Amino acid sequence: MQKIFSRQGDGRAIELTEAELMQDIVDGSSEAADDAGIAPLSDDEINHIFDICKNVGKIAGVERGCEVITTFDGPTVEIRHAGIIANRQQALQIFERCLCADTIEFSHVDYSFKPAKTIVHEDLPLFEQSQLLMVIPVFYGAMPNLGLYTYPDGPMPNPMELLPLGKIDEAREAYESVVELAVKDMVYVASAFYEAGADGINLDTVGASGDPDFKAALLAAEKLKEKYPDICIELGMAGEFVLGTHGELNHFDQRLAGLFPHKQLEMAQRAGATIFGPVVNTVAKKTIPWNLARAITMTKACVERAAIPVHANMGMGVGGLPVCETLPVDMVSVASKAMVEITRLDGL
Repeated sequence: MQKIFSRQGDGRAIELTEAELMQDIVDGSSEAADDAGIAPLSDDEINHIFDICKNVGKIAGVERGCEVITTFDGPTVEIRHAGIIANRQQALQIFERCLCADTIEFSHVDYSFKPAKTIVHEDLPLFEQSQLLMVIPVFYGAMPNLGLYTYPDGPMPNPMELLPLGKIDEAREAYESVVELAVKDMVYVASAFYEAGADGINLDTVGASGDPDFKAALLAAEKLKEKYPDICIELGMAGEFVLGTHGELNHFDQRLAGLFPHKQLEMAQRAGATIFGPVVNTVAKKTIPWNLARAITMTKACVERAAIPVHANMGMGVGGLPVCETLPVDMVSVASKAMVEITRLDGL
């Protein structure tokens, strides 16, 4: 029986029979439905993924008319991962003119709002010059990164050190104080770049520190939207599931811990986000078809509920793609085609 080329979640090349491929797709979708409490993919959608994954071509492409926006986070850092030594302005031009990005993002090398705050006055002239070089929209992006606000990098006690000591209340109080500090920095930095001409602000890797991180991003989005009604705010998540590192934080009378992508989307919309980036994590020991079916199932649930554009996070270890630094183009193109054609989202 003819074998089908595929990959494991860690990027390793494997071969599957048609029966194995179909079973992995069905199982991946069922797993997502059970985890998130959503509907699995239909038989037609499962068959569509099967046909895409079965394609023996090196590169797959979407059907004509199904094209979507492509955007990138942290390109000024990512360019160096490819071994290209370029300054930030050169990196932006490479992504626009060589890699065909539809939007691009200016950022600080640390990619966090707290350190970016201290050098805003130095980055603004460079950002304004970058805007003059570019044709496509230029965002400013950074992470809330609440860990930078605790000892030894910040002024607050570290909740991760308090929790093992049984100091639950003290840990929660520390998180709540950290949220206040982070929101101030996010609003300050985002305001400076928006007033300097940024086409949008990307709150990236939201929820990396759990529900306090998500809370901080939602509050920052609300304050920015109140301050600048026309501002574009992209809110991209860090994971498919909001960890309850605090456990009792609520927003809009909704507990934040435990939210899956479709519920995260609803919160982001209400807070004023204008683009939402869902994340579905890759399981390295499972195949890419299994992971892809799972990611598509959760992303499709977002799209069905969205009143704003949905730009799925697809990269190293998310969106049905392998957990590796340099992604194999075969799986990138297969996953992108399947994600676009089945979920009908707005961008990647």
